Parts: sequence; C-alpha cells; structure tokens
Amino acid sequence: MSGEPQATAVARGLVVAIDGPSGSGKSSVSRAVARRLGTAYLDTGAMYRAATWWCLEERVDLADQAAVAAAVDVMPLVMGIDPAAPSVHVDGTDVGEAIRTTEISTAVSAVATNLAVRAELRRLQRAIIAAESSASSVEDAESAGTSFSGGRGIVAEGRDITTVVAPDADVRILLTASEEARLARRSLEVHGAADAAAVEATRDQVLRRDRDDSTVSQFHVAADGVVTVDSSDLDFEQTIQAVLDVVEQVMAPAATRPDAVTGGEGPAR
Repeated sequence: MSGEPQATAVARGLVVAIDGPSGSGKSSVSRAVARRLGTAYLDTGAMYRAATWWCLEERVDLADQAAVAAAVDVMPLVMGIDPAAPSVHVDGTDVGEAIRTTEISTAVSAVATNLAVRAELRRLQRAIIAAESSASSVEDAESAGTSFSGGRGIVAEGRDITTVVAPDADVRILLTASEEARLARRSLEVHGAADAAAVEATRDQVLRRDRDDSTVSQFHVAADGVVTVDSSDLDFEQTIQAVLDVVEQVMAPAATRPDAVTGGEGPAR
C-alpha cells in the first residue's frame, strides 16, 4: 500500500480505533495515519491529562473521587481534532504543553482510574466519534461546521477505544511493543536520550501508569476481532505503514479479504 490513502480506506464514516500500552507509539502513529487517511484524529489520553490539569488547577484533591468526578463533569474541554494541528483547550486555555509535564504524567492515573471520570470522558469520546463518522456529517458540516472531517471518519486512540468506547469501529488495532522498545521511545520523548540513565528515569512513569490503568482497562492483549501490530522492530514510518496495511486489508471487499484478519492476531507487518 502506498503512502496515499486508498479509496476503501477513506470512505465516509470510517472509524479506526487504536489501543495499546504506554510508549507503543499510539499517539504519533495514529496522528500520522489520520493525516494520510484524511480523517479527524482524537487523542483520548490527552482528555484524561486535561482532566488532571483541570483538577489541579481547581485545587481538587485527586484522592477525593467524588470531587474529581464533579470537577470533570463541568470541565470546559475543547478537543482540536485536526491531525495536522491537534489541540487541547480547557476554559479557553491552551493546555497542549502543560498536560505533557512530569507533574501531570505522575498524577494522571489517579484521575484515569476514577470510574465516574471514565464514564464521562467516554461519553464525550463517543460523541466526537459519532460526529465525525455519521452519514449526515457532510450536511451538518456544511450547515453548522460541526464535523472536522465532513463525515470521512476518525482515527481515535487510547485506553478502552477498541473494547469499550468504539467496539464497533470499522478497524480495531492493538499497537504494542516490547517493554524495552517502549521505555526507549518514551525516554527519548521525555529526556531526549535513550541511554541507561534516561530509560531508568522513565521506567516508573511508563510501567506504573500501565499497571494502574490495567485495573480499569485492558490494553495488553487484543480482544476478539482486534488486530495486533507489534512495532518492537519497526521504525516510525514502518509502523505507520503497518497500520495502513491493516486498514486496507480489513476494509477490502469480503471476497478478497485474507482469512488472517478474523481475530486477536492479525498482520503485524
């Protein structure tokens, strides 16, 4: 498959859901895939980070689950879903950089494991996905500007996407990688280096976040119908291509679709 989107891959209403552990490349790969498919892009993890930022800004005790849930219920969140320039605004403030700080990374699990918060953010996520994939989105977009993609679809990534938020997505992918690869990537992202010291400094943040989040969501093993893409030995461009290949294969006419794409294990290259 070439880097240009195929006709079957950009059909109106396409929903691609990508899940996986921290450091697997979900965000950067999903954003690149969305750009190539001409769809919207939703980073659901950023929504949990924004909720954490909001609670800290409002001086809410993160250990008080009821107070956190109440704060998130009224959080004035606006997600920018243009894959060329995704953004996150809370109460008119651009928090795109603020939510990536170590402070937020350390605290986000307390918010992300709050079941009431998860329910509210899932509701918002489903609403965004519906707006971008609805057959009426083209007309809506023309009349009210409510759909970024004009109904072409969306690539949504993050915890629970393939199993809870969008279990009926057209394409569902578990993007994974070895622990070693994930730690190296995240240390490069956070510290600008992947030497032993940088990896060790990142270890707790990555592994603890996955351990905490695994208590409320499943993202290490592909559910039935979810295709696994292992990026351990792939570079960024190869991983993008592997995901695009899965999209093309899953969306191919049934008569030409390989039998491999039927369950938890699918093409990884």
